[in-house]
Amino acid sequence: MKTHTYYKHHIFFCLNNRENGQAACANHNAQAAFDHCKAKVKSAGLTGPGGVRVNKAGCLDRCSGGPVAVVYPQEVWYSFVDLADIDEIVSSHLQNGQVVARLVLPPDVGR
Repeated sequence: MKTHTYYKHHIFFCLNNRENGQAACANHNAQAAFDHCKAKVKSAGLTGPGGVRVNKAGCLDRCSGGPVAVVYPQEVWYSFVDLADIDEIVSSHLQNGQVVARLVLPPDVGR
């Protein structure tokens, strides 16, 4: 049985904020990265069914590697520093299917 996904890629950005001073993606300009990614995906014509969906998420429980985003269905976790990193994720992974190895979050990084 062949399965079909509605989106080719679905990227979730952690936008969680903690009031108690603990590590949180919101402290690392995660909202700006989300907004930038959404605009880049739209301007590249990648949105809609069969394309890319950019979503906000609460805590993804990988706080110490923050800010983080995860791309499904490939289950690739990214950490990023600036908007140029987001541009690279969009052009390389979301547009061309090539994982950006230098931005992949190591599997042992958690909360």
